[in-house]
Amino acid sequence: MANSVSKAVIPAAGLGTRFLPATKAQPKEMLPIVDKPTIQYVVEEAADAGCHDILIITGRGKRAVEDHFDKALELEHYLRIKGKARELELLEHINDLARIHYIRQGEPLGLGHAVLMAKDHVGNEPFVVLLGDDISDPARSATSVMISAFKKYGTSILAVQAVAESEVSKYGIVAGEDAGDGTIKISHLVEKPAMDEAPSNLAIIGRYLLTPEIFPCLEITKPDAKGEIQLTDGLRHLLKEQEMRAVVYTGARWDVGQVDGFITTTIDWAMRRPELKKQLLRYMRRILEDNL
Repeated sequence: MANSVSKAVIPAAGLGTRFLPATKAQPKEMLPIVDKPTIQYVVEEAADAGCHDILIITGRGKRAVEDHFDKALELEHYLRIKGKARELELLEHINDLARIHYIRQGEPLGLGHAVLMAKDHVGNEPFVVLLGDDISDPARSATSVMISAFKKYGTSILAVQAVAESEVSKYGIVAGEDAGDGTIKISHLVEKPAMDEAPSNLAIIGRYLLTPEIFPCLEITKPDAKGEIQLTDGLRHLLKEQEMRAVVYTGARWDVGQVDGFITTTIDWAMRRPELKKQLLRYMRRILEDNL
């Protein structure tokens, strides 16, 4: 197997119930962080890491995701004749990111089921799975770190970070032997364990680099009590057949899966914009003065 990764899978079929009523008529993936939809950050991470063949797993009501990454000929023509070069450049950037394909997950049958739907598209190649609830620093993204580790080890790689013990029940958790090079040889995986049952506090942060052997493992994975096929359960099957590693990601990461995390992420990314930072700082100082 060649140690290169060109394909990525982005599951985006969730209902976004944590963000109701905002997500009643629009996909949660299209909620903007500053002025860019959340899913664009994820697609850019994949593309910047060299994954220019991207499959997005969508569902009912997700047409806006497809429209966002499609060409908008009338809008582009309008911007061109009005001389709005900057705005036109932003649209052309979206068009040039990657070759993006779509498939629908008809029922919400779990992350493992969504990944399994990518089988025909991926074929016999390694691929990256990027969940839209996490954004990592473009300067050193979790995807680029995983691909670097894959070039060394040639096996499935998961990105993990240490979390507070009170948070382990929200994540898939891994444990294993520290290799001393920023990777861990995984010996155990468990999905959302109770705090007193977790084998460690190393949480999978929504980034996976998987070999195609994951597909037959997912095909034999039984649904959980909710009727969903969990990716972590499929990974446990894969771990019985081949070595698996985790990379401890030390870069900046934003969790946008909850409303509070979405708000703080928006503030952090606004602060990265020189044209917004000064005004935002002035506003936050006033808010602090009024509330202290």
